[in-house]
Amino acid sequence: MVKDSSTNQLIPKAFYTIGINAFSINVAYPLLSYQAGEKVTVIFETEHPSKASVYRFWGYWIHWEELIGSIIAVIFLFQIAVSITNNPTESAMKEQLDYTPEKKTKYD
Repeated sequence: MVKDSSTNQLIPKAFYTIGINAFSINVAYPLLSYQAGEKVTVIFETEHPSKASVYRFWGYWIHWEELIGSIIAVIFLFQIAVSITNNPTESAMKEQLDYTPEKKTKYD
């Protein structure tokens, strides 16, 4: 935990070193809390060690932005599907009304 100089609030940060280089990342994430001195696993690309993340399911595999975007996409696609099925074309409606099931034998 690091104290922010402007707001005087404690901000969770993870510190890690690669060789002689030291890095830190902000690990504040909604619905996750860390204790001071808690050890966490940090994952990073070797090409870009400053772009790291704490290895947890919530926050590494699932991000808020992706979750909200996915929910919006599902709602949008659902609304499109509902509007298409509630407003069939005249030819589709005629085809449905003219449909008669074929007689089939029990074993084909």
